[in-house]
This record gives sequence, structure tokens and C-alpha cells, in this order.
Amino acid sequence: MGTTTARAAQPAEVKKGPGAPPPGAGRGGATRRKRSMGVQNAAGWLFSTPFLALFTVFMAFPILATLLMSFTDFGLRNVTRPWEANFIGFENYTELFGDEKFLTSLFNTAYFVVVGVPLTIALGLVVAVLLNNGIDRARTFFRVGFYAPVVTTIVAVAVVWRFVLDPSDGLIAGLFSEVGLTAPDFLGSETLAMPSMIAMAVWRNVGTVMVLFIAGLQAIPTEVREAARLDGAGVWQEFRGITVPLLRPTLLYATVITTIGYLNVFEEPFVMTQGGPSDSTLTVSLNMYREGFNFFHMGYASAMAYVLFVVIMGITVLQLRLLKDNTK
Repeated sequence: MGTTTARAAQPAEVKKGPGAPPPGAGRGGATRRKRSMGVQNAAGWLFSTPFLALFTVFMAFPILATLLMSFTDFGLRNVTRPWEANFIGFENYTELFGDEKFLTSLFNTAYFVVVGVPLTIALGLVVAVLLNNGIDRARTFFRVGFYAPVVTTIVAVAVVWRFVLDPSDGLIAGLFSEVGLTAPDFLGSETLAMPSMIAMAVWRNVGTVMVLFIAGLQAIPTEVREAARLDGAGVWQEFRGITVPLLRPTLLYATVITTIGYLNVFEEPFVMTQGGPSDSTLTVSLNMYREGFNFFHMGYASAMAYVLFVVIMGITVLQLRLLKDNTK
């Protein structure tokens, strides 16, 4: 009895081991932890304030303003008095799909994407495979050469391509004259103007895709390739059965960013053809620019921008679903 009473009177032993509470787990420790987390959160918000302020002023507010503007007849007269713009609902959106010029620009943009994206991806993959496996000498030189157009300004690119495509004194005209032929007017022909734009875009963007694919190729384990070769796989079988399946995540990313860029194509037709001849190179972005900054139909141009945004989102989601399932 006395022994039992003495044991009960002793303080309970502190548990040690995996289930034991950490030191300072009492009320004082919890208070200190909350205070420390509060200080860290406050510091995080303080350091992110400049970015949030710039993002709000130059990104979030204009995006919201253009969305609201797309439901109004906002024009030049409303630049100084935006509150006087009339709310017209979905009239801008319904008018778009009856606008022949917008439908032409939509078709031209689709043509540019459907032809340009596969060419850019295919050529970028071929160049990446050659530079990763097939070319041993001057590999860095070739990589820099293919990537140089990516960092070259559109003005310099336009000067080069105008010289190349000039029907009288251009490089291609010289080659035609050597064999007694007359070079076509690539940028002045309704049939050849858009393919010329696509050729320039592929030339400019294949370097970006090449770099992405080289990174993906270098991430493929060499053991997988060696095992395939030991099993008797040829070059084409290795490429089709190993390289392409393991490059699907890179292929997905390259396809998505290239498609988004080509759907927003603006610089090439703006600098080279101004949308001509006869609107054969007029794209949605160039049409939007004209409506907003040449004719000052700001509300109409804003509606055009959001239609393009919806198209980009829809195509991107579709690409992610189609290619993501194959990457699992």
C-alpha cells in the first residue's frame, strides 16, 4: 500500500521517442512559432510588394479594363472620358463573326499555325538529333548558328528576308537568272506571300525548338539506347521506339509554346507585308492592332483579343489532353 502510494506520488516520466512532442511544444512554444511565421509572412509580402504593384498596374488592371471595354463602344472620343462609353453587351462579339475581314484574318492565322507548327517542330527535332548524335565537329558553332535568328531583332530579319525574296535584285532572283528564269514576287503574290511568312517564321523559331529537344535528348539514359542496340534495333527503330516516346514531355512543351506564339503572329506580316497583298497575310493580331490603333475601335479590338484568347486556351487544353495521356 505504501509502495503504491509512493509510486503514484512520483512525477510522470517524459516520453521519449518518435511519438514524443518536440521541445517547446507547450503554449509558449506555439506562441513563438506563430509569431515567427507571422514575421516571415510579413517579410514575404513586403518583398513581393513591388512586383505585385507593377503586376496590378501594368497587367491585371489592363486585362480587366480590356475585358470591360469589349462590352462597350469605346473609341477615340472616350480616351479622355472613358465613363461616357456606352455599354452594348455582346454586340462586338456577334459583329465579329459577321465581319469578313476578321474571318479572313482568322483563316490566315489558322493556315499559319497548321502549316508552320509541324514544320518548326519537325525541323527542330531533326536538327537536334543531328547536333546531338550525328555531328561531332564544330557542334557548338552549328548550335549557335541555328539559335542566332531567335535573338535577332525582327527589323534585321526583315531586311535579310526582303533581300532574299526581292524579285529583281534578291538572292533567289539571282539564282533564277542563272538558269534563265524569272523569280516570282514572293511577297507581292497572294499565293506565295503566306508561305514566305511561314518560311521566315520557321527559320526564326527552329532554334528555340532545337534547344528544347537537345535538352530532352541529353536526358535520355544511355543504358536504354545501349540495350536497344544489343537487341538489334537499327537507327530508325531506336528513333521511333525509344527517342520519340521518351521525348513526349519535351514535344508537348515545344508544341504548346510554338502554337501559342504562332497564334499571336504579328511581327512578320506587320514588318514584311502589312497584311497584304489583298489581306492574304492579315492575321488576327495584326487586324486587332489596326482596329485598335489605326481606326480607334478600342471596344471592337478588345473583343477580338478575347476571342483569340479563348481560341488559344481551347487549343492549349486540347494539346495538353492529347499529349499528356501519352506521357504517362
